[in-house]
Amino acid sequence: SENGSTSKIYLYGGVVTSYKDADGTEFIAVRPDAKMDGSKPISGGLSHCWPQFGPGEIQQHGFARNVNWSIVEQSSDKVVLELVPSDYTKEMWDKEFRCEFTVSINDEQLDTNMAVTNTGDEDSFDFQAALHSYFTVSSLDQLEIAGSFEGKEFLNKMVGDEGEMQTEDRSVITIGEEYDRVYKGVNDPVLKDAGTGKSLSVLNTEGWEDTVLWNPYGNEGMGYNNFVCVESVKFDPVTLEGGASWTGTMALKPSKDE
Repeated sequence: SENGSTSKIYLYGGVVTSYKDADGTEFIAVRPDAKMDGSKPISGGLSHCWPQFGPGEIQQHGFARNVNWSIVEQSSDKVVLELVPSDYTKEMWDKEFRCEFTVSINDEQLDTNMAVTNTGDEDSFDFQAALHSYFTVSSLDQLEIAGSFEGKEFLNKMVGDEGEMQTEDRSVITIGEEYDRVYKGVNDPVLKDAGTGKSLSVLNTEGWEDTVLWNPYGNEGMGYNNFVCVESVKFDPVTLEGGASWTGTMALKPSKDE
């Protein structure tokens, strides 16, 4: 953008792997164990989970993160990527669809828009969606995650085989153990990093209704102490009739803490 903020996107997985503000502060994390050669989904960035979140009838987190997207439109501050069915996707999920992912950058923020369209005439289909977003942290003990968490029920997947519904009693989340938590109905997280003196607001303005917090606490190989996943999620499946569309809109807005 005009003030010098930048972003990088890989066509493999359609994943945004970098967003730096005008000061050069990086907000998007890629794990040190990530493979960038297409041999597996990139472990990092704003990774797509579509048409499935987590385990289910098809492969973990679906296929959008491990296929090549194509460029529909590109300029100095905007790119539009497209994903349509291929032989590979039809083998596991034979639906008529079009996904369009738009990323644009300006002086204030990074904007993303995920549009899913059922391009068929007759059959409806169901899907889940998420941006499995990896964000940088100077270290976990410097991190606070604010938002409307207090009093909300969440699924703590670290308890038992199926997870356990618990109630959040904190208004600010800090991470000191392994996390895999689904906060349905929370979509306004703000990451505050005392190490950089900056905050990052995750502005989910349409479609993304839920937040998942994930961190493999203690896993040095994954670089656990320098990232947190604060994911923008549509957890309850969406049913799209033929010709209908769904949109998920999320922006990242950095600010300096006073």
